[in-house]
Amino acid sequence: MTLGLSLSAFTTLHVVISLIGIAAGFIVVYGLLNAQRLEPWTAVFLVTTILTSVTGFMFPIGGMTPALVVGAVSLVVLALALVALYVFQLAGPWRWVYVVTALLALYLNVFVGVVQAFKQLAFLQPLAPTQSEPPFAAAQLAVLALFLVLGFLAVRRFHPATGAPA
Repeated sequence: MTLGLSLSAFTTLHVVISLIGIAAGFIVVYGLLNAQRLEPWTAVFLVTTILTSVTGFMFPIGGMTPALVVGAVSLVVLALALVALYVFQLAGPWRWVYVVTALLALYLNVFVGVVQAFKQLAFLQPLAPTQSEPPFAAAQLAVLALFLVLGFLAVRRFHPATGAPA
């Protein structure tokens, strides 16, 4: 039992939080690409993405795993995003620091989502049973390419002081 929930219920809660974080993250990326802060969506994205990592540490796992490393990296990246956004108010280089860290946090969430999809979804499992097969690699490469393009465009376009009001 975690947080008083059965493992199944806790897993469902973790997945729902993760999916909300991913959806809110893509809305935030839309805002970045259009020089808009979209503050309520940004708050939802940051909070749910933090909760995704925190709840990930609550699973009964023995020892260090790749998932825990990704969770730790995500929390460090999110701390930088929070500092850039709320402490330094996106001033100077903190604008691009925020954009890069927000996109990296979203990428990590999506990366784990792809891993879990290939593990949990019956129609994907046969395509990559060990997650070292070409379909898995292609999916992760496509996600990485998408985020590199989005990151490049967002850094160039996100100038909220001169962009449309949020």
